[in-house]
Amino acid sequence: MPQSQTLPLFVKEAEAEVELSVLIPFRNEEESVAPLVERVCDALKDFGKPWELILIDDGSTDDTLANARKEFAREGLDLRIIEFQRNFGQAAGLQAGIDAARGRLLATLDGDLQNDPYDIPKMIAMLEERKLDLVCGWRKSRQDGLMLRLIPSWAANRLIRKVTGVKVHDYGCGLKVYRTKVLKQVRIMGGMHRFIPAWIGSVVPTSRIDEMVVSHHARQFGQSKYGISRTFRVVLDLLSVLFFMSFRHRPGHFFGTIGLVFGGLSGLAFLYLFVVKFFLGEDIGTRPMLTIAVMLFIGAVQMITTGILAEMLARTHGEARNYVVRNSYSRDN
Repeated sequence: MPQSQTLPLFVKEAEAEVELSVLIPFRNEEESVAPLVERVCDALKDFGKPWELILIDDGSTDDTLANARKEFAREGLDLRIIEFQRNFGQAAGLQAGIDAARGRLLATLDGDLQNDPYDIPKMIAMLEERKLDLVCGWRKSRQDGLMLRLIPSWAANRLIRKVTGVKVHDYGCGLKVYRTKVLKQVRIMGGMHRFIPAWIGSVVPTSRIDEMVVSHHARQFGQSKYGISRTFRVVLDLLSVLFFMSFRHRPGHFFGTIGLVFGGLSGLAFLYLFVVKFFLGEDIGTRPMLTIAVMLFIGAVQMITTGILAEMLARTHGEARNYVVRNSYSRDN
């Protein structure tokens, strides 16, 4: 569609609140920006309520940012663009958009044209009708390579469902619709964007999370940013998720429990050595058990003090930003 043409968008009144924020992070997707914005606008032309579009340029080295800024020419489009100082990753891109979002609802999708924006209104309807806090897209007919994408993704999703207890088939689908006030209660750090349903499940009942089968298209431009190595990173990140879901607010319980176990074993070992030394009259100076008892005691002290320090940090340290913004663009600047 030529840039001079415009779509019949809903024009936001100055005094009206934004109902929906659509968030799309991009990295080196110069050919996908314009077609994707056009599809989003067309999908929401009958939405009937004020909505905004937030594009995140995650340190692109091509013309992604320049092409995104051209979209300000679209009449009636409430568009904002956030430019990162460098590449910080998809999780940071999502978090920056979440921080900037003004909508009551928030929809996310990937910037590679594989997600279909026309699914957004249906997902919103499902979220509202069933009073959910999150609707996840399920790429049931996924258009990706079998060995490098589908099999690793199937294995990772199965593992995550088993461990977290949040029964979602497709954790990796970028197309999701949230209630923004719920999403703002969690913070997405590192590669944790893959576990957003699990994070949401830590602040609301899992009964308020569901999924919908959505369309999925083959990549049209560029190269995928993911490979087989992502599966191994998912396993490592999953361990972090388990820790934070269980002990985020009381880390002392985690370290303290280990410390008490070490301390108990150390105490039993010392008691045994005490009996051997003073009641049986045997020499214990060269016994391996003495070394083991001392090491367990030191480990117990370290774990308990680490738990105390973790508790102090959890109560005094605010959530740090995981991104740096170079520039923000709107229609006025």
